[in-house]
Amino acid sequence: MNKLMVDFELPDTLKLRPARRPLVGNAEFRAAMSAMASTVSVVTARRGDERIGRTVTSMLSLSMNPPTILISIDIMSRLADLIAKTGGFSFAVLADDQSPVADAFAGRVEAPERFNTGSWAEWPSGHPMLQGAVTTLDCDVIGSIETGTHVLFAGAIIEVETTTSRTPLVWQRHQYHGIGGLD
Repeated sequence: MNKLMVDFELPDTLKLRPARRPLVGNAEFRAAMSAMASTVSVVTARRGDERIGRTVTSMLSLSMNPPTILISIDIMSRLADLIAKTGGFSFAVLADDQSPVADAFAGRVEAPERFNTGSWAEWPSGHPMLQGAVTTLDCDVIGSIETGTHVLFAGAIIEVETTTSRTPLVWQRHQYHGIGGLD
């Protein structure tokens, strides 16, 4: 295995400096970001009897070695607290017929009732596992970076289930879409 040599210190926080030029307003930013099509996913965690989750579109595949994803979670949220305390989370890429799950975990359903939407099981870790999703992952947190308002959690993938016959739910221009033409 090749080791990458780094000639600089790597920070454990992502310190953001003020921009040098004036920023766009919130409305302009939201309009620009709404043009991007993103797969709709749900991040969940469990600690004891408490299960919590949130719909997210801010995630990316971080690396293959080790197999890792990166998710962005509001630093003030109960979900960020649970992920930090348990050292893990589960992740599900929703299928195109799972918009009710997306809506529930986006806040249209009260937190204690969200897991009544969709079909849920458990990973061996105890984290919730959404059944019928395009892909579901169980992850161990192997790193995190605070950005001020959010925490970026790097999750090493411990377990995975993928259903190749399902197509993902996509969010673009403030509405859900499916992806046609996939065979």
